[in-house]
Amino acid sequence: MKPSDQTATHQPLAERLRPRTLAEVIGQQHILGPGKPLRLAFESGRPHSCILWGPPGVGKTTIARLMARAFDAQFITISAVLGGVKDIREAVQQAEGALHGLAPQRTIVFVDEVHRFNKSQQDAFLPHVESGLFTFVGATTENPSFEVNSALLSRAVVYVLQPLDTDDLKQIVARAQASQALPAMKKEALERLIAYADGDARRLLNTLETLAITAAQAGIERIDDAWLLSVLGQQMRRYDKGGEQFYDTISALHKSVRGSDPDAALYWLVRMLDGGADPRYLARRIVRMAWEDIGLADPRAMQITNDAAQTYERLGSPEGELALAQAVLYLAVAPKSNAGYAAYNKARAFVKGDATRPVPLHLRNAPTQLMKQLDYGRGYRYAHDEEGGFAAGASYLPDGMAPPGFYQPVPRGLEIRIGEKLQELRARNAAAQTADQP
Repeated sequence: MKPSDQTATHQPLAERLRPRTLAEVIGQQHILGPGKPLRLAFESGRPHSCILWGPPGVGKTTIARLMARAFDAQFITISAVLGGVKDIREAVQQAEGALHGLAPQRTIVFVDEVHRFNKSQQDAFLPHVESGLFTFVGATTENPSFEVNSALLSRAVVYVLQPLDTDDLKQIVARAQASQALPAMKKEALERLIAYADGDARRLLNTLETLAITAAQAGIERIDDAWLLSVLGQQMRRYDKGGEQFYDTISALHKSVRGSDPDAALYWLVRMLDGGADPRYLARRIVRMAWEDIGLADPRAMQITNDAAQTYERLGSPEGELALAQAVLYLAVAPKSNAGYAAYNKARAFVKGDATRPVPLHLRNAPTQLMKQLDYGRGYRYAHDEEGGFAAGASYLPDGMAPPGFYQPVPRGLEIRIGEKLQELRARNAAAQTADQP
């Protein structure tokens, strides 16, 4: 046996079956298929910095390696879990050496789990990405909008990778069997294995490798459902009814909370915890639900969800998961309002499309004598000195701007009282403005 063959034999199955060309890639055809954006980038011969966002085991590392091969580039890998600024400096030195060597070569720096790097670490890439010293490729399982610095995000194209579907996973099993890495499987066992993989090719291949070794030791020539369950045991239970994708499940949790169904919300939360979802990720999503779907209808929801997230950080699993569960139940039964969320989005859209209006003189601060001479602050009415703590008829919008009506409280929870208060204040404004007219 050749040394290279011996090395390949001892490689994990996932590595042995890793695609060597784009044609071998299974899945992700929405970005790698003919005429699709990433395929066009490969065919252009011009690499560009990008972020590959998707769940585990869907091909992020494979795509990065294929990019290096397609562009004949030096490939440098940095793990954000284990690495730091020192690794970034070493990558810069290697890239400079490749670029200025006797045979100049491009460099692709692949950062696995880039969301684990802090702001300063992510910022360290910026000057080198801008100068073109290397092409940056980041891989993340978290939403880059929240986890990647905006400066780095603006310099990279985000490609969203999807969990592999049933047909994709069956192709991978067939490829493993064709390489004589696995005995034949009965239909029921194959379906259970596919459901267990849950769209994750790495999980599937690692499991296949375990099955192959165990089957060889037991003299099993054909894997059936009962033997599969006996080998994988309790961990298989999580995926008996599996197949829902990660992001579909978090969507189901969010929609169940919004729909005020506590049982459904609790079911989806436990499904995700039982399936291995990161409780910290769920805690962040639960806090977001409080601000988006309950809002000022019940301000306690924001406090309870933040407390639940902090409780999990203090207790960890499994004790801290009870706090997340009770927070979800509270959100589900709380009065619902997206008025604040809608108002914020309306205000953003308005400001984006509007000119920059000057601040009215009466609202400007006047810390110097010159500013006072220029009438900064003249005519401002201090609300606390007015009847009821409200300066009826005063305007706080730019001159000439009509009341936009961004915030419209809903008739639920505390926003009932907020709405009534706003109606009262508007009536007092109207009366004061009428009295001021000649």
